[in-house]
Amino acid sequence: MATLLNIHPENPQDRLIAKAAESLRNGGLIAYPTDSCYALGCALDNKEGIERITRIRHLGSKHHFTLMCHDFAQLGQFVIVDNSDFRAIKSMTPGPYTFIMKATKEVPRRMMHPKKHSVGARIPQNVTALALVEAMGEPILSSTLLLPGDEDPLTHAEDVIDQLGNDLDIVIESGVPGVVPTSVIDFTGRYPEVARVGAGDVSRFQDE
Repeated sequence: MATLLNIHPENPQDRLIAKAAESLRNGGLIAYPTDSCYALGCALDNKEGIERITRIRHLGSKHHFTLMCHDFAQLGQFVIVDNSDFRAIKSMTPGPYTFIMKATKEVPRRMMHPKKHSVGARIPQNVTALALVEAMGEPILSSTLLLPGDEDPLTHAEDVIDQLGNDLDIVIESGVPGVVPTSVIDFTGRYPEVARVGAGDVSRFQDE
């Protein structure tokens, strides 16, 4: 059964953040809150973690996993940001957006799109999520905690444990996460394309 960590949403306890990070480094799979909704997360090099996320969410081979990054500098190490897209992406971070971009060689091939060699990346506006990524020293491989057949993601730690307690190692409770998934913008084509309308305003791309 998953361990529940109750972390202060504004002043995360270093001890508990370190415990969650240690679990990730040791191959754990966690559920943690973001500014959009709960996410499943594991370490970048955790092949079994990717398989566990895929099994829980019934994901296909073309699913874009997301790199949860601490800041723009870290994001730039793992995805290729074209000069033409830099200003737009910079203006939307941190925030409830996921950007689909070409991956650099730092990204494990198994988490890339098989044909496009692309990956999702985002910088959350959530104190606990940012503290966890900072403690890891690298992005957390993540996916929205939206279960098969559900229209809405889980938003309460108790519900996450009730449904996935045997599939996870740690569930973090830290305030109330958002209830709407991120907006997803694909920057791999000639022009940015809105792949999903979610919590973030995407009107600037729809007007083009």
